Amino acid sequence: MPDPQHDPVAVVRGVYDAFARGDIQGFFALLSPDMIWNEALGHPYGGRYVGADEIVRNVLTPLGAEWDQFTAVNEGFVAEGDTVVSLGTYRGICKATGKQVVAPYATVWKVEDGKVLSLHQHTDTALFWNAMR
Repeated sequence: MPDPQHDPVAVVRGVYDAFARGDIQGFFALLSPDMIWNEALGHPYGGRYVGADEIVRNVLTPLGAEWDQFTAVNEGFVAEGDTVVSLGTYRGICKATGKQVVAPYATVWKVEDGKVLSLHQHTDTALFWNAMR
């Protein structure tokens, strides 16, 4: 059985669990300091962000400011070596419009030595924009 601290699926699961608890310290403890975060192009927060400061400024802060009850709920993982694909659904209510988003996602994670090196998000970005309009 793989070491849970270095098992790629356990690491990615830990990132989602920390996010769900609002444990920002635990969240970033599982990310490499120079982690590359690729938010889907066309997404309201789309782009490539490197490191905690850029991730907080460009993704986490806007999520908190613009959405109520935002969640990323996993429905499964597919893994091969240090690559993990998480499959799930984003849900949240846009504060400005009161509209709900329900958007499936597939996120590709690269993990090495118990830390996330990168993620690449895939989701239907139009669902977010529709909820924001």
